Amino acid sequence: MGKDLAITCAAHGNDVLLHDHDPDVLEAADGEIRTLVRSYRIMSKGDSRWCTEIVSGRIRTTGYLAGVAGVDWVIESIAEDVAAKERVHRELREVCGDGPAIAVNTSCVSITRIAALAARPGAVIGMHFMNPAPLTECVELVRGHLTSDETTRRAEDFVGALGKRPVVVHDSPGFVSNRLSHLFMNEAAFLVQEGVAEPAQIDEIFTFGYGHKMGPLATADLIGLDTVVDSLQVLYDDMQDPKFRCCPLLKKMVDAGRVGRKSGQGFYSYGASP
Repeated sequence: MGKDLAITCAAHGNDVLLHDHDPDVLEAADGEIRTLVRSYRIMSKGDSRWCTEIVSGRIRTTGYLAGVAGVDWVIESIAEDVAAKERVHRELREVCGDGPAIAVNTSCVSITRIAALAARPGAVIGMHFMNPAPLTECVELVRGHLTSDETTRRAEDFVGALGKRPVVVHDSPGFVSNRLSHLFMNEAAFLVQEGVAEPAQIDEIFTFGYGHKMGPLATADLIGLDTVVDSLQVLYDDMQDPKFRCCPLLKKMVDAGRVGRKSGQGFYSYGASP
């Protein structure tokens, strides 16, 4: 997702600094970004914004978080792990101070909780991009309890300049999108576990029956089953509602390393198997 967000911002004329603590990730980033841009150009039927050289040329990488201090926007997009996100935002408070606005790309984690760690809580907003970020039009903007009107306006303008449609909602576990979508994905996994239907049959009900672009299990594979499991845990912990209890099959697949597209195997096969 981090690379996809860098691509999205760069394709719309922004200079981007891509940070990761893992040097191996940064070393591989340029080649992966070029491959992704080429694929998005094909999927967009040759849209000129997806020019490999231009997009790649606007993205620099750094292993030092302090490098982001002078930017206009910080978009944090690490794993759906509350403790890990809190560590990153404590570091951002030290290196950024009261400088840039901070967007939290999360599907479930409380924006209010993250904003409490910032030097300027009012300058923190949820900016939930959906997969695949370069091609998906909707961005869910999440106002924390202290998010200012000015930050919300700036976020709407920024997202609009990326060719996206911002939808503003209030902070609540899972917000709107994942509070609904993760119930679909989790219940679909239960249907597979119980032998009610095969993954393709379940997804066909959604694509041919309801007109969705993707079924819940193909979506889970795209997101990553590990991320789905983490998000369900956040929802369960925050809501204390048994309807968010993670399907055992999802946990078993994650334990087996079958986490979807990125591993080559999930509910569907993508040409590799761990």
